[in-house]
Amino acid sequence: QVQLVESGGGLVQAGGSLRLSCAASGSISSINSMGWYRQAPGKQRELVATLTNSDNTNYADSVKGRFTISRDNAKNTVYLQMNNLNPEDTAVYYCNAQRVTWNAKYDYWGQGTQVTVSL
Repeated sequence: QVQLVESGGGLVQAGGSLRLSCAASGSISSINSMGWYRQAPGKQRELVATLTNSDNTNYADSVKGRFTISRDNAKNTVYLQMNNLNPEDTAVYYCNAQRVTWNAKYDYWGQGTQVTVSL
């Protein structure tokens, strides 16, 4: 099992920045990739950014050039640096860890952290 705890959400004005953190614990050696997803009211959860163990990154088109995903292996923590935020970034942000075996894929989720961007 993998436990994920997010922090760093809050209220920020448009154009501002926030950094989200996700601390992982448990069977972290089994994790293949980690990432961030978000869900706005009335919308489906969507991918924001992912980072694999081989340091490959993937970003949603809407956040490219503004958001950066990174990790600190010593702290078992993944970060999402969000710059130049706009109201469309308002959502609950969820940390995700994924474990892939030869015949299955397992997803683990944090509890979510609210990000609100005001005009």
